[in-house]
Amino acid sequence: MLMRKVPVFVPASPWGLRLPQKFLFLLFLSGLITLCFGALFLLPNSSRLKRLFLAPRTQQPGLEVVAEVAGHPLAREQESPPNPAPAVPAPGEGDASSQASTRRRKVWLRRTHPTGTREMATVARSSGSTALRPQEGGIPFSFDFNAFRSRLRHPVLGTRADESKEPQSLVRAQREKIKEMMQFAWRSYKLYAMGKNELRPLTKDGYEGSMFGGLSGATIIDSLDTLYLMELQEEFQEAKTWVEENFHLNVSGEASLFEVNIRYIGGLLSAFYLTGEEVFRVKAIKLGEKLLPAFNTPTGIPKGVVNFKSGSNRSWGWAMAGSSSILAEFGSLHLEFLHLTELSGNQVFAEKVRNIRKVLRKINKPFGLYPNFLSPVSGNWMQHHVSVGGLGDSFYEYLIKSWLMSAKTDVEAKDMYYEALEAIETYLLNVSPGGLTYIAEWRGGILDHKMGHLACFSGGMIALGAEDAKEEKRAHYRELAAQITKTCHESYARSDTKLGPEAFWFNSGREAVATQLSESYYILRPEVVESYMYLWRQTHDPVYREWGWEVVTALEKYCRTEAGFSGIQDVYSSIPNHDNKQQTFFLAETLKYLYLLFSEDDMLSLEDWVFNTEAHPLPVNHSDGSSRAGGRL
Repeated sequence: MLMRKVPVFVPASPWGLRLPQKFLFLLFLSGLITLCFGALFLLPNSSRLKRLFLAPRTQQPGLEVVAEVAGHPLAREQESPPNPAPAVPAPGEGDASSQASTRRRKVWLRRTHPTGTREMATVARSSGSTALRPQEGGIPFSFDFNAFRSRLRHPVLGTRADESKEPQSLVRAQREKIKEMMQFAWRSYKLYAMGKNELRPLTKDGYEGSMFGGLSGATIIDSLDTLYLMELQEEFQEAKTWVEENFHLNVSGEASLFEVNIRYIGGLLSAFYLTGEEVFRVKAIKLGEKLLPAFNTPTGIPKGVVNFKSGSNRSWGWAMAGSSSILAEFGSLHLEFLHLTELSGNQVFAEKVRNIRKVLRKINKPFGLYPNFLSPVSGNWMQHHVSVGGLGDSFYEYLIKSWLMSAKTDVEAKDMYYEALEAIETYLLNVSPGGLTYIAEWRGGILDHKMGHLACFSGGMIALGAEDAKEEKRAHYRELAAQITKTCHESYARSDTKLGPEAFWFNSGREAVATQLSESYYILRPEVVESYMYLWRQTHDPVYREWGWEVVTALEKYCRTEAGFSGIQDVYSSIPNHDNKQQTFFLAETLKYLYLLFSEDDMLSLEDWVFNTEAHPLPVNHSDGSSRAGGRL
């Protein structure tokens, strides 16, 4: 009793606290610990606390960015923002300076990795908006640019011809003239429309349009490889600087999947493969990711329009009342998307286009033909309109080029191409009473005896594929290519301007001419000179250079204005009525094919390169070690 009343006899804790006080202290301490660990593990953004209290995991350098690469195995370990932006280290990272750059890159990544809710939301909103520069934004995916270049069998820019030979002196002068035309077109664009999508030479201003979803600088991206090819170094540097500083991807409009792919992604990919500049690779991959929502359909066949802001997609309203995807559009992704996978390590791009191939292999084809409209929902043809011109054209082109780009290992593409070509020859090919060979359009068994300018690429395509046809068909295909190209030349020769109309007919005694004003325009299209280039490289028949020079002369006379080149509204009028638009593909394709026509065969050799449908060169997948590259690159 006495002991309980007198404090001096109460047993004390080691800290000098009585038992009730010790109990209260421990209760407070346990609550504090619970609160701290709850904040540490349960709050949504506690990465800073985790780095303070938890030992760091052993991880690959730059894992923070790997987790942002869609489809990468490590991405499953961490949350990643939508529409990620993969990149790879700059070429030549094996040397000391590159390793130092890599170390700087890792420090930057750790310092800028988003940690808070607002910061992560910003990444999600602006993904793809600004490309990281090589020293800032590499990821641990390695593309060995030097090894790639060593596998090329020819110098990229070819070898110099013997300038002492008089015939070569004439060809060189012609080539220099085409180069001057490119300089003039570029400088006019730079002066009046720099950063806009296209130049309007009559009004001396720029034009944006609506099919690129808010992306700008289409002429710049489309011109990069042509400027490089022509060794216009100052102009190329201007274009590259604009891409680095002003080509932003944080846009929110509706874009054409097809046009963005062939012009922007194709242009960026080719610029990277020609120069090794990281900015082009990174931008191409980021932009490719922004196109992926177009594939969100029951069949995986993409719709033609993608909304960059919402990620939604839709078909063109004019395509069977908005219910169809277009053969030439979803069939012209294969080359670029395989290279996006090659440069990013992200298999999603290749998977998307391989699925398209799978759907097309399964579906029944009327008489072996591919109609132009396919439902992305049901996977069925919506009607039986077949054209090797508009709506169908580049699908066939990409089949044979997929075979060639794979170093002739994509047998499926090869088989699809020759099967389709046989069907075209059986059901669409005709010879006019005047002896002109042409490819008509097929509407459920009824032929429209016309050929579009767009279909004039087919001469070059058939020539390109002749070598790998069955032996007994090779000479036939070479002759067929020459005859179709001759027909397309006739469409030029029979106009007052010596430029070809948008479409020409074979009926009522009239051959290779347009029959109405709405088809009589010329918008600086490249398909005819494209075929001249391929036929020249295959045959070296001087007629193709003669025909090509006729085009150069006509362009100078009827399409050149004070401030750039413009299309004309009527090729049958010797007084030009300009349409006030310098198309991006004039710089990307028309002038490039003309320049190659008057160059040596090993400049962008067809052994090493295939051209996408916007004339952007993409490399053949040489995998052997016996290839050689030498001389001037």
